[in-house]
Amino acid sequence: MLYNSRTVSFFKRVRQMLPGPSDKMMCMARRGAAMLLAAVLAAGTLPVPVLAEQQVTPTPTPDPHGPWYYEPAQTDSLPDWPAGPGIESQCAVMIDLSNGGILYSKNADMVMYPASITKILTCLLAVENLDPAMSFVMTESAAFGIESGSSSIYADTDEVFTVEQAIMALMLESANEMALMLGELVSGSEKKFVEMMNERVVKFGCTHTHFNNPNGLPDENHYTTASDMAKIAFECWKDPRFRHYVTTSYYDIPPTNKQSETRYMSNHHKMMEGKDYAYDGVLGGKTGYTEAAGNTLVTYAQRGDLSLAVVILNSPGTTYGDTAALLDYGFASFSRKDMTGVMRRETPEEAVTSEFRALAGYRAPFPAAQRTSGFTITVPEGVSADRIDVIRIPHKNAPGRPFNEYVYYYEGNRAGSGWEYL
Repeated sequence: MLYNSRTVSFFKRVRQMLPGPSDKMMCMARRGAAMLLAAVLAAGTLPVPVLAEQQVTPTPTPDPHGPWYYEPAQTDSLPDWPAGPGIESQCAVMIDLSNGGILYSKNADMVMYPASITKILTCLLAVENLDPAMSFVMTESAAFGIESGSSSIYADTDEVFTVEQAIMALMLESANEMALMLGELVSGSEKKFVEMMNERVVKFGCTHTHFNNPNGLPDENHYTTASDMAKIAFECWKDPRFRHYVTTSYYDIPPTNKQSETRYMSNHHKMMEGKDYAYDGVLGGKTGYTEAAGNTLVTYAQRGDLSLAVVILNSPGTTYGDTAALLDYGFASFSRKDMTGVMRRETPEEAVTSEFRALAGYRAPFPAAQRTSGFTITVPEGVSADRIDVIRIPHKNAPGRPFNEYVYYYEGNRAGSGWEYL
């Protein structure tokens, strides 16, 4: 009998479970995998393996539409703003990655569970604090600290990996045990790592987010909003090391001291090139699913000089169709405008919100210096620069010269940003 590459890949994945059980539970799981393999051979058919987080099959055009499809986006109410597409997901935000401008916003401040898209922040903190070439030994607390049946590469106690392998497993296969292990490597314990996560999201300007673990597994004290996740996605993208991991499609972990077979890993994001729902311009992202959260998704995409991120929360299995509709809308309806040298109406001091006071130690405004770089807004045609307001945020910047950050707004909606050294 001849097998195609997908069949061979599946058999390889099943065989990963078979050798050398380290405890009774793993032994039972591997025997079950062997029985599944035998059933496949007997039936002559190949089921799609679910070796990590569950993903509901995308249905871009349900009939009839669900109740959230008819909820308008908040950005639809902006003057001269093109109406966004109807989407089945409950919450969504689309953001310009160059300046943080919000192009689409639906139920952006509704508190929801993020599931595994939590891991983009775990990835950022890992790349900031760890050497990717460093080897480590898997701890029992990480290897067996996750609930049965959740996303995993079945890493075993005392198994040796590199940090790069761990981060790839985190981002491609959504390995929950690697989220715990990376947290331990960065901070010494999961608890301290979670504290670091929550400190960082405050610096990002998040106001309705609290994380209680590094992997996004169900926890009533682990929540966010589409608006906050868009800020997190925006800030993570700034780091080129993060971009390396979130845009990788395939990665293999060779045999280890505990595993005789190669682990073959594939990014679960199905809109990447060569995958089932490939979309022109999608660079990468992170999927998520739990029963409580529904499907969640972060997507990074670029066409021409426009780079966008889309965040989806609580989707009934329509993450890819909804994301494609939003990207179509974004690339067709918006362009970036240079604000350098344009007169601006500066927002009074009393209008600065607590969200911005949390950023990098807010202090009272001082006379503006000569602007030097990076002043853009992303808006539809018909929105002119003289309708834009701006908030100035001073940053003390301990490692170097202080600078001012400028955040531009159109009718209360963030339209872009810029900065200047003082």
